[in-house]
Amino acid sequence: MRAKRLVALNYYIQQRKSVSLDELCSHFKVSKNTIRRDINLIIANGTIEKVYGGVKSLVNSELVTFEHRHITNHDSKEAIATTAASLIEDGDFIFIDSGTTTVGLIEQLPPTIQLTILTNSLDIINVGATFQNIRLLLVGNTYKAETRSFVGLNMTRMISKYNITKAFMAASAVSIENGLTNSDLMEYDIKRTIVSRATTTYLLADYSKFNKATLLTYADFEEINVLITDKPLPPGYQHFCDAHQITVITSPITY
Repeated sequence: MRAKRLVALNYYIQQRKSVSLDELCSHFKVSKNTIRRDINLIIANGTIEKVYGGVKSLVNSELVTFEHRHITNHDSKEAIATTAASLIEDGDFIFIDSGTTTVGLIEQLPPTIQLTILTNSLDIINVGATFQNIRLLLVGNTYKAETRSFVGLNMTRMISKYNITKAFMAASAVSIENGLTNSDLMEYDIKRTIVSRATTTYLLADYSKFNKATLLTYADFEEINVLITDKPLPPGYQHFCDAHQITVITSPITY
Protein backbone atom coordinates (compact mmCIF):
# COMPACT_ATOMS: atom_id res chain seq x y z
CA MET A 1 0.00 0.00 0.00
CA ARG A 2 2.77 2.45 0.94
CA ALA A 3 4.80 1.64 -2.18
CA LYS A 4 1.85 2.52 -4.40
CA ARG A 5 1.26 5.73 -2.45
CA LEU A 6 4.91 6.73 -2.91
CA VAL A 7 4.63 6.27 -6.68
CA ALA A 8 1.34 8.19 -6.77
CA LEU A 9 2.76 10.92 -4.50
CA ASN A 10 5.83 11.39 -6.69
CA TYR A 11 3.66 11.48 -9.81
CA TYR A 12 1.33 14.07 -8.22
CA ILE A 13 4.25 16.35 -7.31
CA GLN A 14 5.85 16.06 -10.75
CA GLN A 15 2.60 16.92 -12.50
CA ARG A 16 2.09 20.06 -10.41
CA LYS A 17 5.79 21.04 -10.23
CA SER A 18 5.28 22.59 -6.77
CA VAL A 19 2.78 21.64 -4.04
CA SER A 20 2.18 22.37 -0.35
CA LEU A 21 2.22 19.78 2.42
CA ASP A 22 -1.36 20.66 3.30
CA GLU A 23 -2.52 19.90 -0.24
CA LEU A 24 -0.71 16.56 -0.20
CA CYS A 25 -2.28 15.61 3.14
CA SER A 26 -5.71 16.50 1.83
CA HIS A 27 -5.32 14.71 -1.49
CA PHE A 28 -3.87 11.47 -0.08
CA LYS A 29 -5.90 11.57 3.15
CA VAL A 30 -2.95 10.96 5.45
CA SER A 31 -1.35 12.89 8.31
CA LYS A 32 1.37 15.48 7.90
CA ASN A 33 3.83 13.18 9.67
CA THR A 34 3.11 10.43 7.14
CA ILE A 35 3.58 12.82 4.23
CA ARG A 36 6.88 14.03 5.67
CA ARG A 37 8.17 10.45 5.99
CA ASP A 38 7.09 9.65 2.43
CA ILE A 39 8.72 12.82 1.10
CA ASN A 40 12.02 11.95 2.79
CA LEU A 41 12.03 8.62 0.94
CA ILE A 42 11.29 10.24 -2.42
CA ILE A 43 13.95 12.92 -1.88
CA ALA A 44 16.55 10.12 -1.67
CA ASN A 45 15.82 9.41 -5.37
CA GLY A 46 16.71 12.98 -6.33
CA THR A 47 13.42 13.79 -8.06
CA ILE A 48 12.07 16.39 -5.59
CA GLU A 49 13.32 18.83 -2.97
CA LYS A 50 11.81 20.53 0.04
CA VAL A 51 10.79 24.20 -0.11
CA TYR A 52 9.11 26.35 2.49
CA GLY A 53 5.74 24.77 3.30
CA GLY A 54 5.97 22.07 0.63
CA VAL A 55 8.02 20.41 -2.11
CA LYS A 56 8.91 21.00 -5.75
CA SER A 57 9.97 18.86 -8.71
CA LEU A 58 13.61 18.61 -9.77
CA VAL A 59 13.05 16.76 -13.05
CA ASN A 60 11.55 17.49 -16.42
CA SER A 61 8.53 15.21 -16.83
CA GLU A 62 7.57 16.46 -20.28
CA LEU A 63 7.65 13.76 -22.94
CA VAL A 64 9.18 14.56 -26.29
CA THR A 65 6.93 13.35 -29.10
CA PHE A 66 7.56 9.82 -30.35
CA GLU A 67 8.20 11.08 -33.88
CA HIS A 68 10.92 13.48 -32.72
CA ARG A 69 12.58 10.87 -30.51
CA HIS A 70 12.56 8.41 -33.41
CA ILE A 71 14.64 10.85 -35.48
CA THR A 72 17.05 11.75 -32.66
CA ASN A 73 20.24 9.60 -32.67
CA HIS A 74 18.70 7.35 -35.32
CA ASP A 75 21.97 5.74 -36.40
CA SER A 76 22.97 4.95 -32.83
CA LYS A 77 19.60 3.37 -32.11
CA GLU A 78 19.77 1.28 -35.28
CA ALA A 79 23.22 -0.04 -34.33
CA ILE A 80 22.01 -0.96 -30.85
CA ALA A 81 18.89 -2.67 -32.21
CA THR A 82 20.96 -4.73 -34.67
CA THR A 83 23.17 -6.01 -31.86
CA ALA A 84 20.18 -6.81 -29.65
CA ALA A 85 18.49 -8.76 -32.45
CA SER A 86 21.58 -10.95 -32.83
CA LEU A 87 21.06 -12.16 -29.24
CA ILE A 88 17.59 -13.59 -29.93
CA GLU A 89 17.34 -17.31 -30.67
CA ASP A 90 14.70 -19.73 -31.92
CA GLY A 91 12.36 -20.75 -29.12
CA ASP A 92 12.88 -17.63 -27.00
CA PHE A 93 9.97 -16.03 -25.18
CA ILE A 94 10.94 -12.37 -25.16
CA PHE A 95 9.52 -9.04 -24.08
CA ILE A 96 10.19 -6.03 -26.30
CA ASP A 97 9.56 -2.71 -24.57
CA SER A 98 8.00 0.29 -26.27
CA GLY A 99 10.46 2.97 -27.36
CA THR A 100 12.30 4.34 -30.35
CA THR A 101 15.39 2.19 -29.75
CA THR A 102 13.59 -1.10 -29.20
CA VAL A 103 11.23 -0.63 -32.15
CA GLY A 104 14.10 -1.25 -34.57
CA LEU A 105 14.94 -4.58 -32.96
CA ILE A 106 12.19 -6.66 -34.59
CA GLU A 107 13.06 -5.31 -38.04
CA GLN A 108 16.51 -6.92 -37.73
CA LEU A 109 15.24 -10.45 -37.03
CA PRO A 110 15.59 -13.16 -39.70
CA PRO A 111 12.26 -13.87 -41.43
CA THR A 112 12.23 -17.57 -40.47
CA ILE A 113 12.86 -17.14 -36.74
CA GLN A 114 10.43 -18.90 -34.39
CA LEU A 115 9.68 -17.24 -31.06
CA THR A 116 7.02 -15.64 -28.86
CA ILE A 117 6.98 -11.89 -28.29
CA LEU A 118 5.20 -10.16 -25.43
CA THR A 119 5.02 -6.39 -25.97
CA ASN A 120 3.07 -3.22 -25.30
CA SER A 121 4.33 -1.50 -28.47
CA LEU A 122 1.96 -0.89 -31.39
CA ASP A 123 4.90 -0.82 -33.82
CA ILE A 124 6.23 -4.17 -32.59
CA ILE A 125 2.75 -5.68 -33.06
CA ASN A 126 2.46 -4.26 -36.58
CA VAL A 127 5.87 -5.50 -37.73
CA GLY A 128 5.62 -8.79 -35.84
CA ALA A 129 2.38 -9.61 -37.61
CA THR A 130 4.31 -9.89 -40.89
CA PHE A 131 6.42 -12.79 -39.55
CA GLN A 132 5.00 -16.26 -40.18
CA ASN A 133 6.55 -17.95 -37.11
CA ILE A 134 6.28 -15.25 -34.45
CA ARG A 135 3.55 -15.54 -31.84
CA LEU A 136 2.44 -12.16 -30.50
CA LEU A 137 1.05 -11.42 -27.04
CA LEU A 138 -0.10 -7.95 -25.98
CA VAL A 139 0.16 -6.41 -22.53
CA GLY A 140 -1.69 -3.21 -21.59
CA ASN A 141 -5.32 -2.23 -21.95
CA THR A 142 -5.18 1.48 -22.82
CA TYR A 143 -3.59 2.93 -25.96
CA LYS A 144 -1.32 5.95 -25.50
CA ALA A 145 -0.86 7.81 -28.78
CA GLU A 146 2.14 9.90 -27.63
CA THR A 147 4.31 6.79 -27.21
CA ARG A 148 2.44 4.45 -29.58
CA SER A 149 2.13 1.98 -26.73
CA PHE A 150 -0.45 0.15 -24.65
CA VAL A 151 -0.32 0.89 -20.94
CA GLY A 152 -2.21 -0.05 -17.80
CA LEU A 153 -2.13 -0.25 -14.03
CA ASN A 154 -2.20 -3.47 -11.99
CA MET A 155 -0.60 -5.52 -14.77
CA THR A 156 1.45 -7.61 -12.30
CA ARG A 157 -0.97 -10.52 -12.07
CA MET A 158 -1.29 -10.84 -15.83
CA ILE A 159 2.46 -10.56 -16.57
CA SER A 160 3.52 -12.85 -13.72
CA LYS A 161 2.08 -15.95 -15.42
CA TYR A 162 4.67 -15.68 -18.22
CA ASN A 163 8.19 -17.15 -18.05
CA ILE A 164 10.11 -14.52 -20.03
CA THR A 165 13.58 -15.62 -21.13
CA LYS A 166 14.80 -12.23 -22.36
CA ALA A 167 13.46 -8.71 -21.80
CA PHE A 168 14.69 -5.91 -24.06
CA MET A 169 14.04 -2.69 -22.16
CA ALA A 170 14.10 1.01 -22.99
CA ALA A 171 14.40 3.97 -20.64
CA SER A 172 13.83 7.69 -20.95
CA ALA A 173 16.97 8.25 -18.87
CA VAL A 174 19.60 6.19 -17.05
CA SER A 175 21.85 6.90 -14.09
CA ILE A 176 23.66 4.94 -11.39
CA GLU A 177 21.86 6.89 -8.66
CA ASN A 178 18.31 6.79 -10.05
CA GLY A 179 18.49 3.66 -12.20
CA LEU A 180 16.23 3.21 -15.22
CA THR A 181 13.57 5.90 -15.35
CA ASN A 182 10.50 6.78 -17.37
CA SER A 183 7.82 9.46 -17.17
CA ASP A 184 4.54 7.57 -17.18
CA LEU A 185 2.92 5.90 -14.16
CA MET A 186 1.09 3.33 -16.28
CA GLU A 187 4.20 2.35 -18.25
CA TYR A 188 6.11 2.14 -14.96
CA ASP A 189 3.86 -0.64 -13.70
CA ILE A 190 4.49 -2.78 -16.79
CA LYS A 191 8.24 -2.15 -16.94
CA ARG A 192 8.79 -2.84 -13.23
CA THR A 193 6.95 -6.16 -13.40
CA ILE A 194 8.71 -7.30 -16.58
CA VAL A 195 12.16 -6.74 -15.06
CA SER A 196 11.16 -8.80 -12.03
CA ARG A 197 10.01 -11.70 -14.23
CA ALA A 198 12.68 -11.91 -16.95
CA THR A 199 15.53 -14.40 -16.75
CA THR A 200 17.84 -11.95 -18.54
CA THR A 201 17.21 -8.21 -18.77
CA TYR A 202 18.83 -6.22 -21.57
CA LEU A 203 18.89 -2.42 -21.48
CA LEU A 204 19.09 -0.70 -24.87
CA ALA A 205 20.32 2.85 -24.30
CA ASP A 206 22.30 5.25 -26.49
CA TYR A 207 24.85 7.68 -25.04
CA SER A 208 22.30 10.55 -24.77
CA LYS A 209 20.33 8.72 -22.05
CA PHE A 210 23.08 8.57 -19.40
CA ASN A 211 23.50 10.75 -16.31
CA LYS A 212 19.87 11.86 -16.49
CA ALA A 213 16.68 11.11 -14.60
CA THR A 214 12.98 11.49 -15.27
CA LEU A 215 9.90 10.97 -13.14
CA LEU A 216 9.82 7.32 -12.06
CA THR A 217 12.49 4.68 -11.37
CA TYR A 218 11.19 1.35 -12.66
CA ALA A 219 14.41 -0.60 -11.99
CA ASP A 220 17.71 -0.08 -10.21
CA PHE A 221 20.73 -0.03 -12.50
CA GLU A 222 22.13 -3.22 -10.97
CA GLU A 223 18.96 -5.15 -11.89
CA ILE A 224 19.94 -5.32 -15.56
CA ASN A 225 22.12 -8.15 -16.85
CA VAL A 226 23.29 -6.74 -20.18
CA LEU A 227 23.73 -3.13 -21.31
CA ILE A 228 23.79 -2.47 -25.05
CA THR A 229 24.94 1.01 -25.98
CA ASP A 230 26.76 2.83 -28.78
CA LYS A 231 29.71 4.63 -27.17
CA PRO A 232 32.11 4.19 -24.24
CA LEU A 233 30.30 4.69 -20.95
CA PRO A 234 30.55 7.89 -18.87
CA PRO A 235 33.07 7.87 -15.99
CA GLY A 236 32.18 5.43 -13.23
CA TYR A 237 29.69 3.35 -15.22
CA GLN A 238 32.10 0.67 -16.44
CA HIS A 239 33.40 0.18 -12.89
CA PHE A 240 29.82 -0.09 -11.62
CA CYS A 241 28.95 -2.65 -14.32
CA ASP A 242 32.04 -4.72 -13.56
CA ALA A 243 31.25 -4.68 -9.84
CA HIS A 244 27.67 -5.88 -10.46
CA GLN A 245 28.44 -8.43 -13.20
CA ILE A 246 26.65 -6.40 -15.89
CA THR A 247 27.85 -7.27 -19.38
CA VAL A 248 28.46 -4.18 -21.53
CA ILE A 249 28.17 -4.47 -25.31
CA THR A 250 29.17 -1.44 -27.37
CA SER A 251 27.62 -1.21 -30.84
CA PRO A 252 29.37 1.63 -32.70
CA ILE A 253 27.76 3.16 -35.76
CA THR A 254 29.00 1.68 -39.02
CA TYR A 255 28.77 3.62 -42.26
